[in-house]
Amino acid sequence: MPSNSEYTHNVIVVETDIDELNHVNNVVYLQYAQDIATAHWESVASPELQEKVIWVARRHEIDYLKQALLGDKLVIKTRVGEYTAATWERHYEMFRESDGQLLVRAKSVWVPLDRNTHRVKRIEGEILCCFLG
Repeated sequence: MPSNSEYTHNVIVVETDIDELNHVNNVVYLQYAQDIATAHWESVASPELQEKVIWVARRHEIDYLKQALLGDKLVIKTRVGEYTAATWERHYEMFRESDGQLLVRAKSVWVPLDRNTHRVKRIEGEILCCFLG
């Protein structure tokens, strides 16, 4: 179902997410962002479109505001932002469920590629409809 609304996913911090400082490693937050972006795409794109298009990240900006610890349940939210003919911004917020603290705020720029040729696909038609209806 096409949607430009927020998409939410929950994650529980596991031992492999933790670094030597005993909190979630910065790289893991990037994995959380990629995972929710993929899940959001899969929730709005038809299986046929998913077979034709793959998204790659061009840029990430991450603000680490507070630490997440082992066992914390995180609520991760994403939504799409501005787009051009070949790029689409995606925004993320990651909260600790127990106290509602905002832990991470991030933004990525994604580029759609033809899955077979790896050439950039224009953001139009079916791709555009997935997020804007």
